[in-house]
Amino acid sequence: MHHFNTTTMKRRNFLRIGSLGLPVMLNGIPVAAMCQNSWSELLSNNDKVLVLIQLSGGNDGLNTFLPMSQYDKLAKVRSNIIIPKNQLIKTPTHGFHPSLALIKSIYDNGKMGILQSVGYPNQNRSHFRSTDIWTTGSSAEEVITTGWLGRYFELEHPTYPEDYPNNQDTDPFAVTLGSLVSNTCQGTVANFSLAVKNPNRPSELTESGGENLYSNLTYGQHLKFLKTNIAQTNAYGEVIGKAAEKGNNLVNYTDENRLSQQLKNVALMISGGLATKVYAVNLGGFDTHAAQVLDGEPTQGEHAELLTTLSQATTEFMDDLRQLGLEERVLTMTFSEFGRRIQSNDSFGTDHGSAAPLMLFGSCVRQGFIGDEPEIPNVVDIQDGVAMQYDFRDVYGSVLMDWFGAKKQEVKDILFEDFRYVSLLNDCSTTGTTSIFADEPFQVDHFPNPFTRQLQIEFESKEEWITLSIFDEVGKQVSVLVNERKQAGRHRVTFNAQRLPAGNYYYHLLGENGRRITKLVVKI
Repeated sequence: MHHFNTTTMKRRNFLRIGSLGLPVMLNGIPVAAMCQNSWSELLSNNDKVLVLIQLSGGNDGLNTFLPMSQYDKLAKVRSNIIIPKNQLIKTPTHGFHPSLALIKSIYDNGKMGILQSVGYPNQNRSHFRSTDIWTTGSSAEEVITTGWLGRYFELEHPTYPEDYPNNQDTDPFAVTLGSLVSNTCQGTVANFSLAVKNPNRPSELTESGGENLYSNLTYGQHLKFLKTNIAQTNAYGEVIGKAAEKGNNLVNYTDENRLSQQLKNVALMISGGLATKVYAVNLGGFDTHAAQVLDGEPTQGEHAELLTTLSQATTEFMDDLRQLGLEERVLTMTFSEFGRRIQSNDSFGTDHGSAAPLMLFGSCVRQGFIGDEPEIPNVVDIQDGVAMQYDFRDVYGSVLMDWFGAKKQEVKDILFEDFRYVSLLNDCSTTGTTSIFADEPFQVDHFPNPFTRQLQIEFESKEEWITLSIFDEVGKQVSVLVNERKQAGRHRVTFNAQRLPAGNYYYHLLGENGRRITKLVVKI
C-alpha cells in the first residue's frame, strides 16, 4: 500500500507546480486540492477531532520540561543556557520552562499529558528527512510518499478524489491552516487535506482553459485532474464558509500570536458544525542553533518567545473549546522532527538531536508525565541526544485506536508490524472506543556498568512478545538482542560489544502492552 505509481507522481508534481496559468488559489493563497480520506465504519459515526500542532525546527525538550533528577548533570553541559532551579515552574519530577505558566495551568487541571522521549530508531538529524519520517510514519530506512493519516483515510475511501464531495461525505476530511496542505494527509492520488487561510472568506477557484487543451493526452489528463480538484475545492470551500458563518469563538484570541489565530479558526470551524476529522497547524522557529537564550538571561531568548506563543495559543484554544462545550470531542497533539542535543553549543543554542517530549491536550488525555525521565550520562559526548523511549509510530497508532476506533491490525498495516500500544487516554463520557491498559515497568538489571566487552541484561516478563534492542549515543540501533515470544519468568541476555567503540549505549525493552524502559550503559 506504500507504492506510488508514475502517473500519481506526475499528478502530484503538476498540482504542486501550478504552472499552466490556472489561478490555483483559495483565499488569495496557493491551494493543493483536497485528497481522499479513509475512516472505518466506526469512525464515520465518531465525532472526534484531532488537532496536530507541528513545532517545526526541532523543539528542545530539555529546555521545555527539565527532569529535576538530572538537573545537576544538565547544568554541567548546559551551563550557558540552563534555567536556574528557582525560576522553573516545578512539579514533583520536572521543571516547566517559566514561559509555560499558562500551559502549566492546563496540566494542573488534568487536561495535559506529556509523553517523554519520543523519536524513532536510527534518528536522522536532517530537518527535511526527519520531517518526512514524522509526517509519513515511515522508518528511517524507508521512503514513503503517503502520509500516515492519508493511508488511514484511504482505507474506506480508496477512489478519492473521484465523486467527492457526495451526499454522504459533504465536508473536507482534513484542513490545514495556511497555504500548504499537511503531508500527514497525503493519499496515493491526492492529499486529503484542504489548505485554508481564512475560513470566513473562501474564494472560488477559476476553471480556465478550453476543451481543446485535452487534445494532448498526457497534458489533458493532468488538466482534467486539476479542473476536477478545483471544482472539488470550490465545493468544500462553500461548506467551510457556511460553517464559519455558523461558528463562534467565546474567547478573545491574541491578534499578534500567529498560532492563536490558526487555532481560533479551528475552533470556529468545529463550532460551526464542520465534520472535518483532522486539523493541522504549524508553529515554526524551533531550530535554535544560536540565541536560544540571551547571554546571562536564560529565561529570555528565542525559545522562551516560542514557548510563550505555544502556551498562550493553546490555553486560549482550550478555554474556547471548554466554553463552546467541545473539549471532550477534541484531542490536540504536538510533534517536532527531533529534539536537541544534550550539550549546548557556544552560541547560546543547541544543535540537532534525537528524541523529545510530545504534548497531548484534552479532557480525555492521560494526565501527567508518561514514561521515565531522560537519563543524562555522567560524561556527555558532543553528539549525544536524548535516547528514544517511545517510537512515534506507536503514539500515532494508539491515537488511531483510542480516538478514532481503528483496529490494531489496521494500525499495523498503516504504520508498522511491530506496533506497540501506548496508554495515552483516560476513559471519559464520550470516548466509547477508548481502551485503557496500565503501564507496568519491567524489573530489569544490567551489569557490569561500565563494561568493556560484554554486558549482561536481566529482566522479568509475562508470557509475551519481547523486543530488546541496543542503541548508541546518536540513536542508531546497533543490535537487536531479543525479538521473540518469551515465557513468563526471569531472562538473561548477553550483549557482546567487542567490536563497538567506547561510548554511551542504551537498551530499549518492549513488551506487548507498551511497557518499556531505556537505561544508560557505558562501554570503556
